[in-house]
Amino acid sequence: MKYFILLILFTFSFSTLAQKVQKDGKTYEVKKDKIYLKGEDVSDSLNLNVKQAILQKATAISEKMKMHEKAQKATKKLEKEKKKAEKAQKKAEKAQQKAETELRKREKLQSNLESAKRNLEKAQNKYNKLKKKGKLSSKDEANWKERLKKLNERFAKAQKEIKKS
Repeated sequence: MKYFILLILFTFSFSTLAQKVQKDGKTYEVKKDKIYLKGEDVSDSLNLNVKQAILQKATAISEKMKMHEKAQKATKKLEKEKKKAEKAQKKAEKAQQKAETELRKREKLQSNLESAKRNLEKAQNKYNKLKKKGKLSSKDEANWKERLKKLNERFAKAQKEIKKS
């Protein structure tokens, strides 16, 4: 690819040095102010009107080539800017997606914390009611204390995870 581009540049630069102009069925080559026909300088032998017409055509061709080159450069610049904008868009979308994922994670952690708190409070209230009424045997009380301990651990774990994130 690199060599192909260099080849095009060399061909393009050589073609700008010598313009080929068709006039009266003959192909003239124009280099600066000199006109060549089949490799021989015929600038002095041509009449002034023909010489000016050939030089004007060569100038017009040269201008077209310059305009074409400018258009190609502008196109390349626009393509680069487009790629840069697409890359920035992709980066912004990725950041947005990451933020949304983080938000969902925090919402889930908050939900887990609220659930653990609700379960702990519910169990604590039921334990206190049963204890107050005297309906707990020593075995039931040990089971309740174990259950409350586990619920407290879940609640503490949920609080720790929210603080960590």
